Amino acid sequence: MSAQLQIKDSVISTGGMELRYLELGAGKPVIFLHGGSLGSSADVFTHNLPAFAAAGFRAIAFDQPGFGLSSIPQDHSVGQRRKSVLAFMDALGLSSAAIVAHSQAGGMATQIALDQPERVTHLAILGTGSLLPPLEEAREGNEGAAQQRLERRMATHEPTVEDTRKLLEANLFHHDLITDEALAMRHARSKGRNFEAFVARSALPAVPKDPGKPALWTRLTELRQPLLMIYGRNDRANAYERALKLKEMFPKLDVRIAPDCKHLVPWDAQALVEDALIPFLR
Repeated sequence: MSAQLQIKDSVISTGGMELRYLELGAGKPVIFLHGGSLGSSADVFTHNLPAFAAAGFRAIAFDQPGFGLSSIPQDHSVGQRRKSVLAFMDALGLSSAAIVAHSQAGGMATQIALDQPERVTHLAILGTGSLLPPLEEAREGNEGAAQQRLERRMATHEPTVEDTRKLLEANLFHHDLITDEALAMRHARSKGRNFEAFVARSALPAVPKDPGKPALWTRLTELRQPLLMIYGRNDRANAYERALKLKEMFPKLDVRIAPDCKHLVPWDAQALVEDALIPFLR
């Protein structure tokens, strides 16, 4: 039996919600947070957990409320999802843990680390665009624009299997990773009640920016925890150029670039992520 098949798939109750999670290994806890796109779930990290467990960590990934097999919340806001991370840790009896956060979850994890530093031992960010400075001239390639059109259409029509495939192709450099099994899993997490939750999230009004509040990326040097950031060389929204700009502005930050990698960094750059994060977390 492979390590992947030995992953424990469980559900825990907290605050009237049931949160489903995957767990493998024993030792210092590392919580993996998936992003906010349609179809995201703990399953994003299925192929990463075994390496961390083998390295002596308790590797845990959970479906945030409104994703995967977890309960659908009444409040679909990012703020409520951020609270669910701490509630999940409390339910497992974890006073602190390292956090590995992908995409939208990176902002959530950074805010937790700033507000409650005692709860986060290490912070690793994978492909979170909101934690990068803007460019002087915003540029979005044809591929990024095509993805935005697809995502807008999917916010009004439940995706077909082909829609799910196209979205994965837009987020992956290595299309051979889109196996029949991976596609079926992603599509299963993209329809029915998960699609309804996605529509509810998409309908939320934009949170107005507070002109007196600094952008979260400007506060990265305030973090007390060790920080490692990894971005795909081929990611959307000019992530590569913006990551270089962040490193130039804050030379002490550990910002790394994964070649031949788009937005799904845990998949496209699996070996690099594991080789970089395991010694970092130790």
